[in-house]
Amino acid sequence: MLRSVITFFLFLSVTSLTAQGDFRGIIFDQSTNSPIIGATIIIKDTTKGTTTDFDGNFILSNVSVGTTLVFSYLGYNSQEIVVDENNNNITVYLEPSTSELSEVVLVGYGSQSKKEVTGAVTVLGSKDIEKLNPVRVEQAIQGQVAGVNVTTASGSPGSGVNIRIRGISTNGDSRPLILVDGNIIEDLSVINPNDIKSINILKDATAGIYGVQGANGVILIETKTGRKNTQIRVNVDSYYGFQNTTKKVDLIDNAYDYANFINNASVNGGGRIKFNTIENRRLVFGLKDPNNPIETFTDWQDAVFETAAIHNTNVGFNGGTEKLAYSFGASYLDQDGIVGLEKSNYTRTTARFNLQYDIFDKIKLSGSAIYTNSTKNNLIESSIGSVLYSALNIDPFTPVRSTDPNGNGYGETLVSAREVVNPIAMIENTYNTSRIDKISTTFGISYNIIKGLKLESKFQHNHAAVLTNIFLPVFNYGPGKQGTVEDNPNIIKDDGNSVTDNVDFYEDYKWENFITYSKEFDESHKINALIGTSIQEFKGLFTGRSGRGLINNRNTIEEAIFAYVPPENIRKRFNEIQIADGENKFISRLESIFARIQYTYNDKYLLSAVLRRDGSSKFGKVYRYGYFPSGSLGWNISEENFLRNNSTVSYLKLRASYGVIGSDRIDLNKFISLLDGEALYTNNDELDADDVLMGKAIGGLSNPEIRWENTVSGNIGIDAKFLDNDLSFSLDVFSKKTNDLLVQANVSGVLGAAAPGSSPPVINAGDVLNEGFEALISYNKAINDNLRFNVSYNFSKLHNEVIYVGSTEGFLEGGSFMVGENLRTSRMEAGHPIGYFYGYKTDGVYQNQAEIDALNFNAPVPTNGGTKVYHSNAKPGDLKFVDVNGDNTITVEDKTYLGDPIPDMTMGLTFGINYKNMDFSASSFASLGNDLVRDYERKNLYSNKGSYVMDSWTTTNPSNTVPRPVNGASVSFDNFSDYFVEDASYLRIQNIQFGYTFKETLLQQFAIKKCRIYLSGNNLFTFTNYKGYDPSAIGGGTDGKGEPIGSGIDKGFYPVAKTFLIGTSLNF
Repeated sequence: MLRSVITFFLFLSVTSLTAQGDFRGIIFDQSTNSPIIGATIIIKDTTKGTTTDFDGNFILSNVSVGTTLVFSYLGYNSQEIVVDENNNNITVYLEPSTSELSEVVLVGYGSQSKKEVTGAVTVLGSKDIEKLNPVRVEQAIQGQVAGVNVTTASGSPGSGVNIRIRGISTNGDSRPLILVDGNIIEDLSVINPNDIKSINILKDATAGIYGVQGANGVILIETKTGRKNTQIRVNVDSYYGFQNTTKKVDLIDNAYDYANFINNASVNGGGRIKFNTIENRRLVFGLKDPNNPIETFTDWQDAVFETAAIHNTNVGFNGGTEKLAYSFGASYLDQDGIVGLEKSNYTRTTARFNLQYDIFDKIKLSGSAIYTNSTKNNLIESSIGSVLYSALNIDPFTPVRSTDPNGNGYGETLVSAREVVNPIAMIENTYNTSRIDKISTTFGISYNIIKGLKLESKFQHNHAAVLTNIFLPVFNYGPGKQGTVEDNPNIIKDDGNSVTDNVDFYEDYKWENFITYSKEFDESHKINALIGTSIQEFKGLFTGRSGRGLINNRNTIEEAIFAYVPPENIRKRFNEIQIADGENKFISRLESIFARIQYTYNDKYLLSAVLRRDGSSKFGKVYRYGYFPSGSLGWNISEENFLRNNSTVSYLKLRASYGVIGSDRIDLNKFISLLDGEALYTNNDELDADDVLMGKAIGGLSNPEIRWENTVSGNIGIDAKFLDNDLSFSLDVFSKKTNDLLVQANVSGVLGAAAPGSSPPVINAGDVLNEGFEALISYNKAINDNLRFNVSYNFSKLHNEVIYVGSTEGFLEGGSFMVGENLRTSRMEAGHPIGYFYGYKTDGVYQNQAEIDALNFNAPVPTNGGTKVYHSNAKPGDLKFVDVNGDNTITVEDKTYLGDPIPDMTMGLTFGINYKNMDFSASSFASLGNDLVRDYERKNLYSNKGSYVMDSWTTTNPSNTVPRPVNGASVSFDNFSDYFVEDASYLRIQNIQFGYTFKETLLQQFAIKKCRIYLSGNNLFTFTNYKGYDPSAIGGGTDGKGEPIGSGIDKGFYPVAKTFLIGTSLNF
């Protein structure tokens, strides 16, 4: 009997030992048949588990027969499998979630599944970004997100862009808040797109959780992180390519037409013929020797634009242990400019590190750091006097180089305008470099007090040093020309070449503490609550020096150092008095308290409410603090019994949001008067000017009553999926009204706003409305295991209107048109879009004097009894202005709306197809209804002109579209009219890419898990009627603020480059 009992227990022991062992498998996506990386395998009701590797494989040790394993991954339905003794190596297929369930959306200080989101939020994943191969992050957003418009200040490498979410709400800073891993980043050029895991864009009142900084929307960027319990993974992505200009302006392209146009303009202006024709239509200048004809006809655009190289390499590592997850990435970008090559080169080096570490089960640490070093060589661009401005206006009879022994080695232009010079000379004699060293760090700690209750603290820090080095060599561009540096010490003491070195330091800190509570009751009620505080400080310090006159006639960039500048010729950027007054630094602070509650009932009914209190040092004590509430609702209709398990409608949700968000984006100290102005003090006993005392005075006029701008935002939206989630649809209708705009309005001259160091006060004096709707429709279909495709289309319709302007005149002006004339082009005025173009409408061209006489006959009699005149100084061939007010005479009262730079509609289309190992994708973007002002044409006799002027009015060519050529005064060219305003609507093919992924069996011998090669083209085609270089440019500065009153004036925008790339992606 004892022997039998012992035998029975031995059998049980052996059985239990042999029933435990390694459990292996591989996990695939059921719809695409591709392995899932990072899927989680957990022993049910325990914390023991593992994750899949790059190939979807996993191994879980010491698993007993009968154990239940839970397989899960974000965006997929979980699956449970019971281990049996005959099944220790399995293949698992996870099914994609049926209602956007677990696509995690960042909503500020937390995340939600997309099913639970009640606001207007758009998410771009890393795959959406990678398929475009963008140099900058913003390029991945354009055309991918409805309601977001990205415009350029310049297409040069490393230049700034403007991002606008649902229109322009203010005349000041309209940039959205950008957070990278929770840290504020103002310049996205410092971020490597390959480091990004997701981009979440908050477009409505749900941005209110970020308070005043979220008034223009919020862009949340999450960088890639590692996963716990995974082996180290390495990925490498590299591409090489070249760039060309997307367009050249169509100029007069032959000598005879150019000379004929110049002759007509000269004669019409009362001058003589400038060029004479000899045999074979050859030309001579004036009365010069006919045996010495003009032989040169330079295509200056061909001379300036070049084929430029671009190269980028990214390396990433990530992995994790039981308690640690880590990720590291580094990249290097080297991009030459299509104008000037290395003279507009941009390089960027980045390094990124993320980690999460579990100190204990309840205490977790997180940290990240991003370092960026970028160097940009700068040419003058997108303005009067820029390289392209000169290339468009310099006469074609001037050669690029000159052999004249008395010259400077370059051809000297016939154009007398001082800002038009030989553009090649400008490129080769420009030495302007800016460098940015920036490090952004975050550190966080969280403590799970009890289940569902968590305390978190985060500290974030940004430090940036911006170095600017400028050398102006002694060089003569020609008599009276801009940029000329003389070297004649008998003229001025500080004559000669100059060296400038400036260093600006920027620092900001943010410390946030918050408590979150989440609880689910009775499987029907779910609540998430948040309460937190935030303290921020922003500081800046500006230093630098400049010096003139390098010793011993030194005049090269290698010698441009301060050791060669006479000490008496060195000047500090700020003197001791300015430093004592604090003019070389700034500091501002923002403190906040915020709370949010989110409630879900039965996965059907959703509620979110936010209250935030912000305090800003930019306002006085009375208005320093503001309270800003917002709320949103959602209804998952597809969870109702009448729609659940519907064969057609897979998912349907209604949502609505409403809230108020403040803004404090003005300069410092506008509520208080400072002694930073200048004044002359006199006792009336002075004998001469030297006896007058120069002293301090109040600077900018203050306004202690300024208060917060506030934006009232409302949104109603619907999300739907059909046909087993293959077809998706989203629609949002929104209204965003900004009240109490902070503007600098004109004031009476007696207040002294025009005095040295002074300025008008900032006042709350305007309301702006943005309203419209946006939609997204997409279709994704797997035809079979080898073929799948996707197509997505989004569009946004926007109406922008100024409701109220509180200035004395009822409007604010801005913009500048035509050198020398300085005509104001733009206005902010009630009833029109902000920054609309204001001038004369035209109705063709006066064809003859009889037409003018007939109009004069019906003109009113002047009050002084003089001759009746309908249009003063008008002559046959001049533009015919429209009598808008109907008083039979053309005056300034006839100026009216001519257009505006804000698009009425934007849209994007993307398409992708995968067949076996091959993939193809394409994307395009269109902007409709945006206008630009053509101001890159210099009013000068010898300036080159667009080819369209060959249809100018003459007595033998009665054109009704292009006025007569004239040199000198002219009603056509001395006034701002719609003749200079063009429709800049465009359609651009943004990206076309073809890729091939090698089979794994071919790569195993090289220890490579995945290898993809691709060919890509960016900005390949732009379809537009706009005559200038780039219809997508809008100007408004290179800092991203893009003040709207005065934007959209094209003075020769640097075009975006057409780029061709070949690259490879490797995983190890």
